[in-house]
Amino acid sequence: MSPQRRRTLSPGRMLVSVLVAGGVFLAACAACWSVFAAFLPDVAQVTPAPPAEINALLLACSPEKRALVEELITQFHALGYVASDGRPMRIQLVEMDGEGMVDAALAGEVHAILPDSSLWLDVLDRRYAERIVAQDSLGAPRSPTSGVTRWAISPVVIAMWEDTARALGWPDKALGWQTLLERAQRDPSFRWSHPSTSSASGLLATLAQFYAAAGVTRGLTPELARSEAVLNYVSAIQKTVRFYGEGEWVVIQRALQEGPRYLDAFVVQEQLVVYFNRQPQRPARLVAIYPVEGTLWEDHPLALVETASLSSFHRETYQAWREYLTATATQQQVLQAGYRPADLSIPIQGTASPINPANGVDPDQPQTTLQMPSPSVVDIVRDVWWLTKRHANVYLVVDTSGSMEGDKLARVKEALVIFLEQIKGEQERVGLIAFASTVYHIDELERIRDNRSRLLATIGGLEAGGNTALLDAIWEAYGRLQYLADRERINAIVVMTDGKENNSWKSLGELEAEIRRGNAQGVPIVIFCIAYGEDADMETLRRVAEASGGMVRVGDLETIRQLYKLMATYF
Repeated sequence: MSPQRRRTLSPGRMLVSVLVAGGVFLAACAACWSVFAAFLPDVAQVTPAPPAEINALLLACSPEKRALVEELITQFHALGYVASDGRPMRIQLVEMDGEGMVDAALAGEVHAILPDSSLWLDVLDRRYAERIVAQDSLGAPRSPTSGVTRWAISPVVIAMWEDTARALGWPDKALGWQTLLERAQRDPSFRWSHPSTSSASGLLATLAQFYAAAGVTRGLTPELARSEAVLNYVSAIQKTVRFYGEGEWVVIQRALQEGPRYLDAFVVQEQLVVYFNRQPQRPARLVAIYPVEGTLWEDHPLALVETASLSSFHRETYQAWREYLTATATQQQVLQAGYRPADLSIPIQGTASPINPANGVDPDQPQTTLQMPSPSVVDIVRDVWWLTKRHANVYLVVDTSGSMEGDKLARVKEALVIFLEQIKGEQERVGLIAFASTVYHIDELERIRDNRSRLLATIGGLEAGGNTALLDAIWEAYGRLQYLADRERINAIVVMTDGKENNSWKSLGELEAEIRRGNAQGVPIVIFCIAYGEDADMETLRRVAEASGGMVRVGDLETIRQLYKLMATYF
């Protein structure tokens, strides 16, 4: 397969030494996004948050602990707590990712938050401070939160299939980031991943890699984080990443569904390894690798959001809920869910504790806990990650057939613009293929800093009409990426269609065979398919995505923009 036309591309390799020499780093990126509201086998559907109850404390919770928190809320309600005004204390739960919580808190849309990490409280404080400074508000509080409480903690680990870990010497040999680096460099087929730094687990893993590179366990300074040796080491690790992603809950659900064919190793918190190994239909057994160089922890803070709408009823309910979460009986439930309780008097060893080798984890680990660096250092690490991370070649394949006319195409245009906005690294290469009855427009791969305006112009000019040559369009994008033969980067195709294939020269069987052959013998290319609307041919999209190791997501008028925002986290 050869492309119709080809433009000579520069290698696009950003020299990290430029950063060191000039002392320049990117502006702090507070825009973070992570995990969907729900993840079904193969298909995720985004659902809007329910309307808030007037007589309830509206509590935002991160996805991975929703089941536990729902159970605890049910028990809390059953106890019959009553506020001083006679109203029963009620809590309404809404699932949000970290960035969603920050936005909702600043907008006064929630009364309390339960993120996976206090990193989000730092982001909230800084964004709040920026707003206060902009409004020149004298006497404003320094933080929009109060009553912060840690009630569950879990170390960040590298989850591996047990067979993979044993092949690397586990449990007799201590493994870590250097192990991953050496294995991936020795074996290009080794697939491991962690989320982007826009998620807590991804950022904490990246901080741990910076610590490992610096050879220290505390006192990570801006000078160390920007040193050439550290940047070179982290860059080497990042260049072996399969792809990034939305967050650990999505990763663990895909691992349950796909097993070892998904990834060989990935970053999650310890609790999710316990959760995985307790599932009756798990495809294999995972073990938690506690990096020998040290690790950080997800601390799951509870915080009250100080807004004008916060009433004494909400404060009373929050205080009762806070006390309930930290009570000994509740802390025992926290442990049984696979978290380490904040109450350190509760032992995590013993047959009654799920923190045990049978569930793939070790209560005596981690042996080395890293010091959480200052917010300014966290910002620097997040910023320079855009230079050290593995870069990407991404083709956007866009359906503009007649069924897209009207609001559908308008929303897709908005979604495509959001996708481009979320690509923060100027070295990422993005191209666009538009199709209807045929492939009729191609913007070739260029670094986003060079072709952003051209892509935006193309998106703005898209018009609907014609049939749907879906398979030919994917074939075109796939052939171009194989022809480029760039093994240094993540190679991906993001496909959006709302209809059924009805006008391609290539058959589905031919495309599947070519994808499997190309990924095995050529350059691995992952395909993400977004099924827009009820008419999309899910079976075709599923088969295309599975052939490449990608996935299918479902979108509609309300969620298509969020889907494209989430897709951007992979690159």
